Amino acid sequence: MEFNYKGKDNSQFNLIDLKELSYTAPKKRDGLFKIIWTMSDDVTIGVDGYRVFLKKNYLLFASPLNKLDVTIENKDVIVYTFTREFYCIRDHDSEVSCNGFLFLGSSSPIVVGLNEKEQRSFNLLYDFFVEEFETIDHIQGEMLLVLLKRLLIKSVRIARKVLPVEDMPQEKLDTIRKFNLLVEMHFREKHKVSDYADLMNLTPKSLSNLFARYFNKSPLKIITERIVLEGKRLLDFSDKNINEITYSLGFEEASHFSKFFKTQVGLSPKQYKDCNS
Repeated sequence: MEFNYKGKDNSQFNLIDLKELSYTAPKKRDGLFKIIWTMSDDVTIGVDGYRVFLKKNYLLFASPLNKLDVTIENKDVIVYTFTREFYCIRDHDSEVSCNGFLFLGSSSPIVVGLNEKEQRSFNLLYDFFVEEFETIDHIQGEMLLVLLKRLLIKSVRIARKVLPVEDMPQEKLDTIRKFNLLVEMHFREKHKVSDYADLMNLTPKSLSNLFARYFNKSPLKIITERIVLEGKRLLDFSDKNINEITYSLGFEEASHFSKFFKTQVGLSPKQYKDCNS
């Protein structure tokens, strides 16, 4: 069963129930945010060259930057997808507070499990989605948008479980989200934790201590993953040569970028491109 909503200006929202369908993630970027919910079946999903095993009743959140490698057929799995034009999490961050948290420019997407109470809630929300997709009228898009906001808000609350401290003070989470958003804005030219600490009026040590206490990655790891992901994206989808990619990512020499990339990926940029061409 598959439901699709299309509005103006490439506005899309889709719900795909894979009990009787097959879903293969597009090989090229499709501009879609994706939420994959393994209701009753386990699946393995490739994310930017890494394998992620999802047990049943887990959620995975992927941004349009993530390259997924997955084919799911006849599984009790739900896939929600939407474009930025349907709902821009950046412009409406005050509504759902998921920007810089659920959807990151990272090869390690947020993955969370649902307990029995949360499963019932998500099943009920799924029924509401189906009901609205089957109701074709002039406010269908608005109703679907309301439900998507609810889905995202519930997901943010549940995703706090992946943090080392579930009851993290909101101001600490906001600081982490702000750092993630600044990395998204500046990773091409700023590669050091100190660069972002300066932007946030913090010391590098206090920023690193905050992440060590409240998050599952260091600030440097987040910066590094974002640069690597962009490097992969450019190697996969652009016509830029390695020198052009080097300069676009803020490296002065191609040899510096190649060494950095090979350290993180295990392959040189050329080897990676040859393997994926």
